Amino acid sequence: MRYGAMNFPIKPVLKELEAFAHLGFDYLELTLDPPLGHYSIIRKQKDEILDALQQHSMELVCHLPTFLSTADLTQSIRDASLHEILRSLETASELEAEKVVLHPSHIVGMGVYVMEKVKGYAFDSLGKVVFRAEQLGLCLCLENMFPKCMAFFEPDDFIEVFDIFPDLKMTLDMGHAWIDSPKGKRLFDFLRIFGDRIGHVHASDNHGKRDDHLPIGKGSIDFPKVVKVLKEIGYNDTVTLEVFSENRMDLKISRQKFAGLLH
Repeated sequence: MRYGAMNFPIKPVLKELEAFAHLGFDYLELTLDPPLGHYSIIRKQKDEILDALQQHSMELVCHLPTFLSTADLTQSIRDASLHEILRSLETASELEAEKVVLHPSHIVGMGVYVMEKVKGYAFDSLGKVVFRAEQLGLCLCLENMFPKCMAFFEPDDFIEVFDIFPDLKMTLDMGHAWIDSPKGKRLFDFLRIFGDRIGHVHASDNHGKRDDHLPIGKGSIDFPKVVKVLKEIGYNDTVTLEVFSENRMDLKISRQKFAGLLH
């Protein structure tokens, strides 16, 4: 496995990169969220970021902006959100990102009452992002969400997505899949159904109620079983530790715990 960590976008990206390099991570997962991760800022730092990655022998995964509304009922909001996604995607290409993570469209506001209409908008937006990623030669990995997002959190949702977009990969977010799922059934269903489509993994712990982003072993996720199934399906690629505690050593300890379960 190769292990990465994600920047907190209110902090300067280069300082985050240096911190993760000193903790021994293999790559940076660069979230392109404002204020300091917005593509307009990252493009100005492109050469410095590439130089720092090369200096530390690190690779790059990019996470497209999170808090956008590509399935909003208002077309101008959908258009503006899609614009931000596509410009961020192009920035990821300029940075030679190995993979790009995309959150599926959120269902918000009055959209919950017209789910078929909103899902149509979501698939339309996704199609445009997939097409641009293919043009740019990027590996796009769609992330599973959690129940409060109202869509794209169950394995059945992804069966339909992958039927329509056969080259799309999946970012399996273990924490998301664990929420409101007794004994982690949803997580293990994702692992077993989509073993050949998982292109990237997000790992953090929680107690099954919220997306707490706890260090590995501090919640209720059955990581020994999760890692066992990962080995069974032959996954041996990128794992981002999405541990957002103030003590950055929790990142390193979580990586060591996760890696230790592989042996």
